[in-house]
Amino acid sequence: MKGLTIKEIEIGQKACFEKTITETDVYLFAGITGDLNPAHLNAKSCSETMFKKQIAHGALSSGLVSAVLGMQLPGPGTIYISQLSKFTSPVYFGDTIKAEVEVIEKIEEKNRIKLRTTCVNQEGKMVLDGEALVMPPK
Repeated sequence: MKGLTIKEIEIGQKACFEKTITETDVYLFAGITGDLNPAHLNAKSCSETMFKKQIAHGALSSGLVSAVLGMQLPGPGTIYISQLSKFTSPVYFGDTIKAEVEVIEKIEEKNRIKLRTTCVNQEGKMVLDGEALVMPPK
């Protein structure tokens, strides 16, 4: 299985992945990363925050972007070089997040692709806005 090469990719090309974020996802992510911040894991302390309930890790939404890059566009064999992300709204347990990438620039001499990266919830509200740089497979 091999992803698209730089010659096969077009400016404006898009791909997406959608997932409903569960409590289990958040707890597994916390265990894997060691990020045990109470904002993600402690319902009682979260009730006193501006969010009023537990929120998913921002990096969990970034991980959905990684899934699109690594599995669809460019796809298998892609090397993720950098990601700039702005987390614009919280993600709650039960939210369905759609991660989308769009090719915005091809740097053929360096075999690099720049993509706009976004995540929106089931209401269409943006929860992540950013930009990624990747090296597609040769």
